[in-house]
Amino acid sequence: MEENDILKLAESLHPLERKVLPLFQGQARLGEEEILRREPSLQPSQLSMALGWLLSKEVVKVIEERRQELVSLTEVGRVYAEKKNPALRMADEIRSRGQVPIRELQQRTDMEPDEKSGAIGALKETAAVRVVSGGLLELADPSKLAEFEQLQAVIVRLSQTSEEIDLTALSSEDQATIAAYHRKRGKSKGVFRVNERITRMYAPTERFAPLHERMQSVGGAEEIGALTPEMLKEGNWKGKKFRKYNIQLPPPRIVGGRKHPYRSFLDQVKQKFISMGFEEMRGPLVENEFWDMDALYMPQFHPAREIHDVYFVEGIDTGIPQAVIDRVAAAHRDGGETGSRGWRYPFDVQRTRRLILRSQGTAVSARTLGDNPKIPGKYFSIARCFRYDQVDATHAPDFFQVEGIVLGKEIHFRTLLGLLTLFAKEVARAEEIKFLPAYFPFTEPSVEMHVRHPKLGWMELGGAGLFRPEVTTPLGVDVPVIAWGLGLDRMAMVALGISDIRDLFSPDLGFIREKRTVQEGIG
Repeated sequence: MEENDILKLAESLHPLERKVLPLFQGQARLGEEEILRREPSLQPSQLSMALGWLLSKEVVKVIEERRQELVSLTEVGRVYAEKKNPALRMADEIRSRGQVPIRELQQRTDMEPDEKSGAIGALKETAAVRVVSGGLLELADPSKLAEFEQLQAVIVRLSQTSEEIDLTALSSEDQATIAAYHRKRGKSKGVFRVNERITRMYAPTERFAPLHERMQSVGGAEEIGALTPEMLKEGNWKGKKFRKYNIQLPPPRIVGGRKHPYRSFLDQVKQKFISMGFEEMRGPLVENEFWDMDALYMPQFHPAREIHDVYFVEGIDTGIPQAVIDRVAAAHRDGGETGSRGWRYPFDVQRTRRLILRSQGTAVSARTLGDNPKIPGKYFSIARCFRYDQVDATHAPDFFQVEGIVLGKEIHFRTLLGLLTLFAKEVARAEEIKFLPAYFPFTEPSVEMHVRHPKLGWMELGGAGLFRPEVTTPLGVDVPVIAWGLGLDRMAMVALGISDIRDLFSPDLGFIREKRTVQEGIG
């Protein structure tokens, strides 16, 4: 640098920089901890600012950066260390009693509601317990409790120290357990807390020596950084030196308001369908069993309709047209006018009126088919659905589905596969797509669509197929109808580069500010 440039740089140094800079004299490298030890008057936040300014002025440089993940127990984890995790507590009760009603387990007072539902769901998902007649749970395979016993073992080990533990010092099995149960940013609950600590080593650049020499000649007299009204009034600015400012430095980032990345994604999906000529369907969040299940030819004895899979709401719906109920009931009993044999069971008209939280977006499609739709016609819905599930990186108890139907005389299965491929590429920005045969009570043929997530691997996005005559005929539709229900949350994970479905709803401002916009995610 020119002599004049060195002088300007020396005159622009902040008092914090003036404290830090001399510490590098005669040093090949310095770490943040060493700097704080040598200059006790500095706070860590002040040191961070000073080093940031010196880096931007290229007076020092980072020569080494070490990232360290430190794990400790959260308050929830400390409770589990004393009482065991909820899944093991539930399993202990089931083991001691043989069979326990699900309702009794849900009424336990030693756990939060989400802990109780999560524990029951986890035990069922791992096949450690099974549901038997009468809504009872019994222990099916004690060896399947290994996951929860491993979790408890890690909790106990961490509870034996008050210090944070380096994650790499733990076994790969322990690390996998912590990854599954640790608290994410923006989450209020979790068993483990994982903090990232970044340690940097700094070294002086070629600018340091001439700048340090010039700084000594400039002197360390008190400088004024800002002229205040009090100074003007009292005149105590006279004879003082004003610190010069380097206007070449980049200004601080201005963070304005913006939409949440997922909200923006949903808006873009809606506009995508509208641009393709689809009309939007709407339906209630609190739905009756008729439109959510019965109209979709889902038998009333189907296991997905039980209390451990659906959220029930008190009350009944008396506004369903009786004629439609009669035609759907006939399809269930003996096929009615569809040519099918039906499910061959007595249809319960009272049950069909029960209220639930909408468990699938296909309920909106059923309502649309029963409301004299256009033929040919294309309809879509972005529907919020609620279904009991254990919360993890790819599952949540409430989620968005993008639901769609296309009606027309020339519609067939290849039309459906083409549309699904288009959606996966245009909306989720998926590069790898595959279709697998599937079964759903209301479609035939049926298919599942899977896409590859760059980190999580293959993920199921949802199901699709051609509605069976047992669905369309009772609702007054006599042309082929293709239908799909795809998980928008998982689509957004691929499009936005997110590896945990819970981060889609994160209130963390840092995440919202840094996450790339949806315009980058949808082509």
